[in-house]
Amino acid sequence: MNSKNLIQIKQFCLYHEIENTFITKLNNYGLVEIVILDEDEYLQPEQLPIVEKMMRLHYDLKINLEGIDAITHLLSKIEALQQKLNIVQNKLRIFEQHETES
Repeated sequence: MNSKNLIQIKQFCLYHEIENTFITKLNNYGLVEIVILDEDEYLQPEQLPIVEKMMRLHYDLKINLEGIDAITHLLSKIEALQQKLNIVQNKLRIFEQHETES
């Protein structure tokens, strides 16, 4: 894997003024995935919004990692339910259109 598109964790933490251990702890909880290349740790770019959201929860709102894990789990369940609801609503619209045409 090429490190060109990856974000070095040391630089990310330095920029955001947080400790590297925060990212390691998120990785231990399974909330982010750390990529190791040439003995250096990286994040994938698509993980940045997630990590930044978790940083705000932890540092601004003082939510511990267990709370962040629970919040992340609940948000993913809500998103899955929203997708199912959209599918059902689309099917209902098709059914209603078919009924009005008959």
